[in-house]
Amino acid sequence: MSELPNHGPLGESVEYLDQYAPELLHPIARKAGRDQLGLSGELPFAGVDIWNAWELSWLNAKGKPEVAIGEFRFPADSPNIVESKSFKLYLNSFNQTRMASASALLATLKKDLSAACGAELEIVLHRPGQWPAEFAVAVDEGVCLDDLDIAPSDYQPNANLLNCEQEQAVSEQVYSHLLRSRCPVTGQPDWASIYISYSGSKIDHFGLLAYLISFRRQDDFHEQCVEQIFCDIQRQCAPESLTVYARYLRRGGLDINPWRSSNVNMSAANRRAARQ
Repeated sequence: MSELPNHGPLGESVEYLDQYAPELLHPIARKAGRDQLGLSGELPFAGVDIWNAWELSWLNAKGKPEVAIGEFRFPADSPNIVESKSFKLYLNSFNQTRMASASALLATLKKDLSAACGAELEIVLHRPGQWPAEFAVAVDEGVCLDDLDIAPSDYQPNANLLNCEQEQAVSEQVYSHLLRSRCPVTGQPDWASIYISYSGSKIDHFGLLAYLISFRRQDDFHEQCVEQIFCDIQRQCAPESLTVYARYLRRGGLDINPWRSSNVNMSAANRRAARQ
């Protein structure tokens, strides 16, 4: 579990503001979590955290409400993440704020969030006419691990559950809908579907599923859990290439989707999972 000396408004009773308030944003440094994983210097992965904001609304110049689904891409090499409740409160502060245009809103979001995370991020405002095509539920691809008959007993991360068959080389994607971790501040459960693509010695599916289930009582943020999974697989199985992508369920109008890959030339598609 990462150290949380200052977790912002998470777990606290707060006032919900509906007028623009950028001071609500609360950054949390990635460094503490990465130090626990033994990560220093150059990261062993490229990555992005894709946030979808389903309840984004503001007023136009005439006072008429506008809505969009916001897609926010925070680079994994940014020094900070933005604490999720502070992000929700910040977005809610636009609800009664007049903006000259959607472009003005976009510029304001980029300015504030780039300052909070310490890096430039990409933002797309998806307007209602785009929703059916851009947010249709994606079909899962690869091998689902969830029907494997196992008897797990570890509910804290145990990398020793990971094994690979050195004599068999594969290139495959596997996935599971059984990933659960807990918020390190409130203890609330965080649920996700996780997709793991790799090339190299075949990873034992039974052990991999048991390993993913072992996060069930882990208290950590979404991003930290995905980075631990990536690092554990990399260290235990040494795949030639590896991508780990978790699609977490929505909370407070936001879903968070960390993507980490050893392939710096890949990019993450914002593929909506069925439970999102």
